[in-house]
Amino acid sequence: MAVWSIGVAVYFVAVTYRTSLGVAGLDAAERFHINASALSTFSILQLLVYAGMQIPVGLMVDRLGAKKVLTLGVVLYTLGQFGFALSASYPTALGSRALLGCGDAMTFISVLRLGSHWFPARRGPMIAQVAALVGMAGNLVSTIVLARLLHTFGWTPTFAYSAAGGIVVLVVLLLFLKNHPEGFAPPPVPSGHTGAGFRRQIVDAWREPGTRLGMWVHFTTQFPAMVFLLLWGLPFLVEAQGLSRGTAGELLTLVVLANMAVGLVYGQVIARHHAARMPLALGTAGVTALMWAIVLSWPTDHVPMGLLIVLSVVLGACGPASMIGFDFARPANPPERQGTASGIVNMGGFIASMTTLLAVGVLLDATDANYRIALASIFVLEAVGVSQILRLRRSAAQRERERLVVSRIEAVHVPA
Repeated sequence: MAVWSIGVAVYFVAVTYRTSLGVAGLDAAERFHINASALSTFSILQLLVYAGMQIPVGLMVDRLGAKKVLTLGVVLYTLGQFGFALSASYPTALGSRALLGCGDAMTFISVLRLGSHWFPARRGPMIAQVAALVGMAGNLVSTIVLARLLHTFGWTPTFAYSAAGGIVVLVVLLLFLKNHPEGFAPPPVPSGHTGAGFRRQIVDAWREPGTRLGMWVHFTTQFPAMVFLLLWGLPFLVEAQGLSRGTAGELLTLVVLANMAVGLVYGQVIARHHAARMPLALGTAGVTALMWAIVLSWPTDHVPMGLLIVLSVVLGACGPASMIGFDFARPANPPERQGTASGIVNMGGFIASMTTLLAVGVLLDATDANYRIALASIFVLEAVGVSQILRLRRSAAQRERERLVVSRIEAVHVPA
């Protein structure tokens, strides 16, 4: 637990940096004199780098181990956060967010790999949910602490001082983190370090229906909350709903708190009842779409506060639901391919988030800041994701049953 917690601390700081723009979106628009489309480019570029790095990072984790990858990730995201603090121009700030996204991309898959080495397989769902829960605590730091510091001290001091967190976790990581317990080294990856070996690793992971199903579950369930927390939640609540920044920040905090609570519940349920994975994933996606439909079709300009509270709680379930994607990919792949499969899964939600962030920004500029029309783009991506989940669920379930039967046969020992 102590060793794994170091990796989780690295991920905690990464999420704090990743979501820091969510409370500074209006300040960034004023500082760099940009419109909604240009503002959304910050998060889009960051997520584009993040998503594009997932498969390379998965391969790196499988071959180099979690410690080396986490070390590189901390260095990159700390430099990105510090550069963002000092940025005086829009292009410089974009470059800093891209660097931050590259470092951030190396954290979560490494933490999942650490969990698979330091805990038994049956605890996999719970360990993954707890890691995500701690990451959401980093989001909580952004919505509460960074928002207040930004209001009190301004842009440069707030982001510069926050970069010190990366230095602290880097020192602890280098001193104390180990890839695996003594005597429990994972089997070496047989394909070597050739380009053909890398391609074979990716192809083998992608061919598993469980990997693709996991990616589409992550795609469908993560992005509604990610888009809300990462950039457009605060402007929607302030500009479209007429709330103060303080009240809007409290609703963003509620999303994070709901995420943490639901994550514990989902982890326990899935660990005890594996068949609950699909109902929880589809149920969360359906309720999320329903709540957005109610909010965006409300007959008056301002939605009642009670409804916004319910929406925030429902969005809090999106993060835990997205973690179910890893629970489909994990049993579908052998240990030496876990990092690559996790990278493919993790790519899904961030591609959806990136696409929606761009769509909302473009539609806001095209419709004179009509949030009803802009946020309706959420339904398009949810429909695409759900259709793919329904298409793959039977083949993934059949393949998982076949692997389970094979593993049981191989576990039978015939006495001499």
